Amino acid sequence: MSDFEGPTFQRIRQVEWAELTRSGPIEVPSEPLLVKGALRPWPAYTRWTFEALSQLRRPDGSEVVARFANGLDDQGVTRPPLDLPIGPYLAELGDTTGRSAGGWLLSAARLERLDPGTTFHLDWSSMEQFIPDRIYLSQWSILSAFPALREDLAIRALWPGWSRRTWEYVFIGPAETVTGLHYDVPDNWFCQVRGTKEVILFPPGQRRFMCASKKYDWGATLSDIDITRLSEMPRERDRFARATGLYGQVEAGDALFIPRQTWHSMIARSPSISLGVFGLTPWDVVALGGSTGLRALLHQLRLYRWGNCTCHAMTDAFGSPAP
Repeated sequence: MSDFEGPTFQRIRQVEWAELTRSGPIEVPSEPLLVKGALRPWPAYTRWTFEALSQLRRPDGSEVVARFANGLDDQGVTRPPLDLPIGPYLAELGDTTGRSAGGWLLSAARLERLDPGTTFHLDWSSMEQFIPDRIYLSQWSILSAFPALREDLAIRALWPGWSRRTWEYVFIGPAETVTGLHYDVPDNWFCQVRGTKEVILFPPGQRRFMCASKKYDWGATLSDIDITRLSEMPRERDRFARATGLYGQVEAGDALFIPRQTWHSMIARSPSISLGVFGLTPWDVVALGGSTGLRALLHQLRLYRWGNCTCHAMTDAFGSPAP
């Protein structure tokens, strides 16, 4: 893969939180925007450590059990999820804090030297070392389980106005955890609490290069492009190489706005705690939620892409049960 240049990229537009809020409450962006330091005033920025979250307990004092993703099922074979206690998992991640993955798609030093508007390529050979079958605490509805933790967040600073409804999910995992290429139905403020992630974004106009998948996922459209296995998929790789995207590095304390239908993938470069805050206006709930709910109902009735989804274990190409 050393000779694969891949898509062309430019830096995601970024701004400091203090500059963005200097004239008052922010307006919801219309394009991707990386806001440096947006989370630093939040109590979660200091309180949400791996060690602290590993100490969470249920009201009766028992260990908290959550559902873990069992490998990269966005593009790979869907394996049964794992219901595991979070304490040992988070404590182990805490012991590896500061340990980063080996190769980067783009070094921080090189990124810093690039002027806005400069076009560049990424080092896709760095992905060949990745282990895709990592256990990952994905889409954990932490605020439903522990409502008091909402006091550690300042979500309305990012989503101003009373009318927008939000859904919050936590993503926690080790270095080299990959979020597969996809786009979401709602807009998303992606908040990085711990660790650093590389992110690639492709606007909706790049859909023809994204190899949209028929694999069903509630609230998202997936891609058949697995960025950890590009050398094994020449057709998808060649189409992917024709795309034009945006690249950034989201560090602890940063927030990244990802507009709806913007294709994106994320690579954790260190153990990470991330919070996805998805927002919909009342009109969005009616217009987008209705179609999403209908597909979900048809799927549960086995009338829409049953057996090819991220929510039920599926078979591989040869008909064998997923391991």
